[in-house]
Amino acid sequence: MKEILVRSFTGLLYVTLLMVSLLNEHALIILFFVFGLICMGEFKKLIGYKSILPYVIFILMYLVFGYWQFFMKSDTGLSEATQILQVVTIFVQLILIKDLFTAKTIPLFISKRFLIATFYLSSAFVFLILIANYNSEYNPFILLGAFILVWVNDTFAFLVGKNFGKQKLFEKISPKKTVEGFIGGLFFSSVASYFIATFTETLSFNNWLMLAIIISVFGTLGDLIESKFKRQAGVKDSGIIMPGHGGLLDRLDSIIFAAPFIHLFLEVI
Repeated sequence: MKEILVRSFTGLLYVTLLMVSLLNEHALIILFFVFGLICMGEFKKLIGYKSILPYVIFILMYLVFGYWQFFMKSDTGLSEATQILQVVTIFVQLILIKDLFTAKTIPLFISKRFLIATFYLSSAFVFLILIANYNSEYNPFILLGAFILVWVNDTFAFLVGKNFGKQKLFEKISPKKTVEGFIGGLFFSSVASYFIATFTETLSFNNWLMLAIIISVFGTLGDLIESKFKRQAGVKDSGIIMPGHGGLLDRLDSIIFAAPFIHLFLEVI
């Protein structure tokens, strides 16, 4: 009972911080800056990367993209810089997907640790801020909708998998995940996309439906990849900052991996 109360309290605190920060662009930038630093610390421990360089790269990338207009005095070059970052980030993530399915363990030589710390983690928080500034105008409802889809997918994937799951999705990495759970999460995320489209009046239902599919697929891949990193490190959770939940990276792994693909879809439409 005590564990459930602790888990509920920390989960509520996390959601409350996110919801309140969405009311103001600068508050959101500050919150994700703090979240990014915490996640970087947890991730560095998982991959055994002791250098402080990832922190430096994260701070520089985050401040430049978060306050591009302040530093450059205009939007000139932002689109081109974002496209370059997006291409490199997605390329690195595709390598991680390849490693998930083909490698017994994810190779972690020095240059690869640098690449994934930069273009798997640091760039993800940049894209979260860019998603909130879709069409160069601060609109927190798109980012909020993306988080809601992640939460719905995770919740119903767990519930459906627990009650009806029989076929394992990726038993060697995450024994509790099932194909039935994945389909359940995808289905209920798709249903939730209708209500998000109706109440936020941001994107059409068709676009939110596509985002639900993107988030369910890439969010699940992100969860599996982080699970593989944890398995290699021999730990259950990425950290202890959220009692009852583990580390902050454990809570954000899905949205972190899906963020570049969400942003790419928004750019396409």
